[in-house]
Amino acid sequence: MQTLRFTKMHGISNDYVYISTFDQTVDHPSALAVRLSDRRTGIGGDGIILVCPSAVADAKMRIFNADGSEGRMCGNGIRCVGKFVYDKGLVPPEKTTVMIETLSGVKTLALTVENGKVQSARVDMGAAVLSPAAIPVKYDGDRMVNAPLTVDGRVWYVTAVSMGNPHCVTFVDDVDGLELEKLGPHFERHEAFPERVNTEFVRVIDDHTLQMRVWERGSGETWACGTGACATAVAACLNGYCRKGEELTVRLRGGALTIRYTDETVIMTGPASTVFEGEVEVDEA
Repeated sequence: MQTLRFTKMHGISNDYVYISTFDQTVDHPSALAVRLSDRRTGIGGDGIILVCPSAVADAKMRIFNADGSEGRMCGNGIRCVGKFVYDKGLVPPEKTTVMIETLSGVKTLALTVENGKVQSARVDMGAAVLSPAAIPVKYDGDRMVNAPLTVDGRVWYVTAVSMGNPHCVTFVDDVDGLELEKLGPHFERHEAFPERVNTEFVRVIDDHTLQMRVWERGSGETWACGTGACATAVAACLNGYCRKGEELTVRLRGGALTIRYTDETVIMTGPASTVFEGEVEVDEA
């Protein structure tokens, strides 16, 4: 058996088990994610995130969803990685801007520090990707914006965006009444999305405020999704509900994020929290 030290963290209730590989080895992260994510027999979480050494940044994050699949990017997760590397002294205390390597490129985080601990982070998420081939989504036009998509026998109007991972955003009158446990898997595995998709169901409150629920590929419904909030803000602007360059509030089940969408990039700001530290025994084989 191997004993691994971990930190349970969350960004507005999008919770992961964080494990440093600076001084530990994780041999089978996919299997470990499945085991530790279980909320009855494991630690509980939407997956695990490994915080690893990087040759091009202050640290590298690897995300493994609750089903063991590896994710490319997680907006709430990367804020917690920023807090992890700062609070644990992996960067000097004067360094409040950190670089984190992901499968979607290196992201820059500006950390807000109070009493020696990170409270929140502003993340430059990079430009929104709208090309169908790059998202990827099977669609003949230049952009899939407010396009009809038949899902489980019903026509939905969707906007496809990549924020380092694929998103399908649809605007509805009522998000609270949706049966996501039934509906989410039909979106996630729709034939239009060859790599599966994260789906955001969004109600427009006003031109600066959006309410969102999310079904994440590999995890099911989560209480928050940072890249999903970014995709939602982009889609809201593309559909004329909101305006580029202005700060938008996206309300999720776990809390709220502030998003600003421009032609050049998407900026996300939100909190990062540590829940507890612990050790867990895992099989080495």
